[in-house]
Amino acid sequence: MRPYVVQGHSRPVTWVVYNREGDLLVTCARDKEVCLWFQEDGTRLGSFQGHDGVVYTADIASDSERLLTASGDGTTRLWQMETGKELFEWHSSSREPCRAVSFAVGERLAAFSTDPFGNNPPGFHIVRVEEDMLDQTEEKLVSEIIQTRIYRLGWTDQNRVIVTAQEDGFVRRWDVETGKIIFENRIHAEQINDLRFSGDGTHFITGSSDKTAKLVDTRTLEVLKTYKSGTPVNAVDMSPLMDHVVLGGGQDAADVTTTAAQAGNFSAKFYHKLYEEEFGTVRGHFGPLNSVAFHPSGRGFTTGGEDGFVRIHHFDDDYFTTKFF
Repeated sequence: MRPYVVQGHSRPVTWVVYNREGDLLVTCARDKEVCLWFQEDGTRLGSFQGHDGVVYTADIASDSERLLTASGDGTTRLWQMETGKELFEWHSSSREPCRAVSFAVGERLAAFSTDPFGNNPPGFHIVRVEEDMLDQTEEKLVSEIIQTRIYRLGWTDQNRVIVTAQEDGFVRRWDVETGKIIFENRIHAEQINDLRFSGDGTHFITGSSDKTAKLVDTRTLEVLKTYKSGTPVNAVDMSPLMDHVVLGGGQDAADVTTTAAQAGNFSAKFYHKLYEEEFGTVRGHFGPLNSVAFHPSGRGFTTGGEDGFVRIHHFDDDYFTTKFF
């Protein structure tokens, strides 16, 4: 399996995400760039320019017409995918970095989180996304101050609930209308770095600095499965086709040594979703993996790393015919 190795970023890649059809790929990085790629062969189609700080996460509308990005420059921005034109930007109250972002189902609402900054605590915000930008305002329908920063968030229960993965190891369900916690569960001993939902939204997977990933029921927040990595888990995803999950990570950049890559710490690790057993690794990055995503068809995956590279993989036929267990 020979990947397409593409480099459109000069600093560490923070996020990779496919559109619903899987023909397009968006990557974000610490160099302020947001790049658009053709996933079939890694052709760079363009970029979204305007942010003045690290871009942490992005979300693509279901029709691939709009893109949301969250940045350390204190803004969450809405873009037109086809032209790269910036359509609108929401500002945090006092330039707090924006961390996680997600469209609601239907893309008429969006949520984003903000990090603590100065004397300002972290928070999350819900905004309306108008079809006609002439009607768009910065009004926040919900603006909730919280205790610990949110690294990932997503909508569920027909847009009535937002699920968050947070710095204190908790996952929480928030009522969209009131902005209050419905239920919470501490599932990790350390901060949760990533969260990805299953295709049907019934469960999700989390990755944590405590060196584990967890499969969690969306409604009850019950831990269903645990995957032990041996190194901090920065990135996770689930295959939509096979009973497989992939974990990426390594260690903090400050702790990286020349022997870490040789030890396999910078590999994408594959586990059986039900049996919790690791069955394979894919190496190639020269630093920790910061983001990983399965192709919507399940026939490939993409990783983004601290080394600034994006690696687009398409599985060989053996992947689909080999019996791992």
